[in-house]
Amino acid sequence: MIQTLIVEQKIKRYANISRDVYMKSDNIKISMWAAIISVAILTSAIYISSTPETLDNRSLLRLTLRSEPPTLDWSLATDGVSFEVITNIMEGLTEYDENLRPRPAIAERWEVSEDGKRYTFFLRPDVRWTDGKPVTAGDFVYSWRRLLAPKTGAEYAYFLYDIVNAYEYNSGTIKDPYLVGVRAKSDIVLEVDLEKPIVYFPSITTFMVTFPQRQDIIERHGYRWTEPENIVTNGPFKLSGWQHEYSLTLAANNGFYQGRPMVDEVRMFIINELSTALTLYETGGIEMVNLQPEAIPFYSKSKEYINLPLLRGYYYGFNVKARPFNDVRVRRAFSMAIDRLELPRILKGGEIPASSWIPKGMFGYSPDIGSKFDPEGALMLLAEAGYPNGKGFPSVTLAYDTSPVNNLIAENIQAQWKRNLNIKIDLDNQEWKVFLKRLKTDTPAVFRLGWGADYPDPDNFMTLFTTKSGNNNTGWGNKRYDELVAAASMERDEAKRLNLYNKAQKILVEEDAPIMPLFITAQNLLIKPKVKDLDINAMELLYLKRARIEQ
Repeated sequence: MIQTLIVEQKIKRYANISRDVYMKSDNIKISMWAAIISVAILTSAIYISSTPETLDNRSLLRLTLRSEPPTLDWSLATDGVSFEVITNIMEGLTEYDENLRPRPAIAERWEVSEDGKRYTFFLRPDVRWTDGKPVTAGDFVYSWRRLLAPKTGAEYAYFLYDIVNAYEYNSGTIKDPYLVGVRAKSDIVLEVDLEKPIVYFPSITTFMVTFPQRQDIIERHGYRWTEPENIVTNGPFKLSGWQHEYSLTLAANNGFYQGRPMVDEVRMFIINELSTALTLYETGGIEMVNLQPEAIPFYSKSKEYINLPLLRGYYYGFNVKARPFNDVRVRRAFSMAIDRLELPRILKGGEIPASSWIPKGMFGYSPDIGSKFDPEGALMLLAEAGYPNGKGFPSVTLAYDTSPVNNLIAENIQAQWKRNLNIKIDLDNQEWKVFLKRLKTDTPAVFRLGWGADYPDPDNFMTLFTTKSGNNNTGWGNKRYDELVAAASMERDEAKRLNLYNKAQKILVEEDAPIMPLFITAQNLLIKPKVKDLDINAMELLYLKRARIEQ
């Protein structure tokens, strides 16, 4: 009863704040504000009544996920929601330091051959799975072969294509996995042979698709191997509970090789409404929250507010195999008809307008590349394609995953295309898992996606749209683009490497235009002062193993 009264008092305070925020917004009407607050009151009462700040004097950290993780199988995961969980229950050969450079993790060191084509990783002997068994080089070999196996259907298989025979095995040309250039020389020595010298290969091994896996666990439990009662991991936390569509619970791993985390338990509530999450934060139900655009001006002066530019691009992709976007003139016209300067004004979070693809803060960033705002030129291209002033243009739908931010952007882009091209576009928003499935089975004519750095090198952004990439949803491929990206991955001279990426970017966003970059994103967070040593970085990876709660 006392807890409920506290909730009600805090919600009244939040209601006044929210009213001030939303009443100033042209995008949300008063009736919508009232509905949001009503739902938030009920939701907060449910969450807070069931989540005290401590568990028998043990520390508890409460966060939110914007959706149910589509999968916790790190061979299959492709989205940030799944990654946020996997990052904290698993460890790989390497990890990032504070400057986003790879440093030893499970591999205590590595050696590189003189020609740069063989990497030998030496594993720590004291790393164990949560069931007590040691992590071995063979666990990495199994995981990498599974990622590449055609029957797995892993979209991230292309991450390992630089390994000898990796592409051939993944494409079915080679049937024998033992011909792939990865082998366990012993329980603690992993040897990798590359097709070409890759200077950033240790950075790739920080990414979760390269993490080890237990063959016995996966074969015993099948598709249910990631459920809490079955999964075996090696990271700072272990998955102790998963109430689907409600929450996930992580418990500190007492046997973690770097030492037990200082936070005893992490609860991740699945909440796709940012307004509801903000209510929970204000009422003491969670310790961190992402801010929706309407709330950023109100909280920007708060000591709890954090703004951080990210190595993450936000783009619209075109299905180049579907009419009318099989015509490059239409794709270029749609990109040239957008004034990207409008987007930071509506998002209010420090986003950087971008017509190029490699993000600011990363080597290769070239802001002058890309289709610039030119509505007259766009109309001329559209007329050349057979649609003068938009006449006769077929019905087209823009698809995106549901979120307030994506809604704002889609409505703005829809209005700009109507204003500048005289073309009406329909909007279709879908739940995240449904949207991901549709991208693969029935790719929309226009779709929204973003890409955050898996490793801080431009290769990570540029290989995304190579012909062989499992994450290239556009249906586009260009041999010259593929050659330029491949050459840049081996080039050690920075000036020459930059020139190669500039040429490739011009093909991607100017000449062929299968995608339309819009902006570089930023994080806008509120974090409770009692949360210390939380690792927030430009790659939007949330590492919890060093976090602590001040009681």
